Amino acid sequence: MGVVFYAGRGTVKAHAGFNANNDAGVLVKAMKGFGTDEDAIVQLLTSRSNEQRQQIKAAYKTLHGKDLVNDLKSELGGKFEDLIVALMTPPILYDVSCLHDAIKGAGTEEKVLIEILASRPANEINQIKSAYKQAHKKELEEAVTGDTGGHFQRMLVILLQASRQQGIQESLIQSDAQALFAAGEKKYGTDESQFITILGNRSAAHLRKVFEEYRKLSGYEIEESIQRETSGSLQEVLLAVVKCARSVSAYFAESLYNSMKQGAGTDDQTLMRIMVTRCEVDMMDVRTDFRRMFATSLHKTIQGDTSGDYRKALLLLCGGDDA
Repeated sequence: MGVVFYAGRGTVKAHAGFNANNDAGVLVKAMKGFGTDEDAIVQLLTSRSNEQRQQIKAAYKTLHGKDLVNDLKSELGGKFEDLIVALMTPPILYDVSCLHDAIKGAGTEEKVLIEILASRPANEINQIKSAYKQAHKKELEEAVTGDTGGHFQRMLVILLQASRQQGIQESLIQSDAQALFAAGEKKYGTDESQFITILGNRSAAHLRKVFEEYRKLSGYEIEESIQRETSGSLQEVLLAVVKCARSVSAYFAESLYNSMKQGAGTDDQTLMRIMVTRCEVDMMDVRTDFRRMFATSLHKTIQGDTSGDYRKALLLLCGGDDA
């Protein structure tokens, strides 16, 4: 779906000469008897597309009468187990489970809601909404609004509508830039609703033109103004939308960098989520942007920040070093 648009910029591709039954057999062998052959599991699952993994799961059940994911869970542990289970989940359902986990329980993980809703194309948002309803017998919008409030909630609701205008509306570029300027830098206090409406409803291509005009008009990048004029979760979601309008892969490169910032401890949930969700989409571009923005490679950063089979699997998803 969304993948076609990136024309094969992923690092994980469908395996040529794929045979689901053979692969299921390899996995049975890897988990048989005393001790598990983690290496065989990693090598196999990171070199198959998600669609192929679903076929392996079906073949495994047909041939052995057992659930592959349950067997993997009982053989593996910790972050490595979480990563493998994530790889075995169809992409839309993985997004659904990340969103559900972010909402349930005490406190909301705003970061997860922001990352998924700001970066996914409209067709995927719509698929996520229907899959969420099917899985949890509740509208995603209802779950989100029950757990958030204020301007932040309004922005998420707009993103959930997945109805951004298409293309560039030349006649609106100037007036959008002026409206943003008037809503923020030009006045005392901020009219958040202008930021929410314009950033939530215009296409990425249109917004890039607006940002250009905005800079000429105000002397500031739109990001600087958002940082000055807003705070908290609203600021985070607006910045995510702006960054994704400029470049989705650069947004993810920065998120990956922040998840492994030295001294802060690794945010493994974010690291894992991005590596799993981008490896078949645009990981090549994420790597290029990472190298450009942080003067080191994603590969090196993962290597220095993780260990064991978990590291091995992440490096295979990364797919190479841009040293």
